[in-house]
Amino acid sequence: MIGMNDDKIYNVLFICTGNSARSVLAESILNREGMGRFKAFSAGSHPTGQVHPIAIDVLKSMNYKTDHLRSKDWQEFAELDAPKLDFAFTVCDKAAGEVCPVWPGQPMTAHWGFQDPAAFEGPEVEQRSLFLEIFKQINFRISIFVNLPIPSLDKLSFQTRLDEIGQTLPETA
Repeated sequence: MIGMNDDKIYNVLFICTGNSARSVLAESILNREGMGRFKAFSAGSHPTGQVHPIAIDVLKSMNYKTDHLRSKDWQEFAELDAPKLDFAFTVCDKAAGEVCPVWPGQPMTAHWGFQDPAAFEGPEVEQRSLFLEIFKQINFRISIFVNLPIPSLDKLSFQTRLDEIGQTLPETA
């Protein structure tokens, strides 16, 4: 067993380079879908300083609260007074290749890469569609994650499951 129990609230950090879209979506989704068992945060290695307006629109359209969301540097989570992290997931390939700070709590890590909707160049309607698709993909992976039998998995099995989730996408019609 990895020493986790059903009463624990697990702290999860989603990391992306800009912390403007994917990581913010993941933070919001897990804070809702985690049903109080998880506390999600997001940060970037080179934050843009603002959350992408379409990410905010997508979240608002699904009745997510957005007033607390902000683009922030991952160093906030490496400070001594930062929340002790249980998990840290990179959601973009660039951040996955960077050397991360040392996180308090020595979290389990995995890479869950997604296409960057903020980098899309084209008509706004297509960018919004891509944001919705990425939201769907993130939501799918998080739904698998929150349903894992965390207390019953040993560390190696748990790491394998986290890595597998990073390769899983919803079926497309």
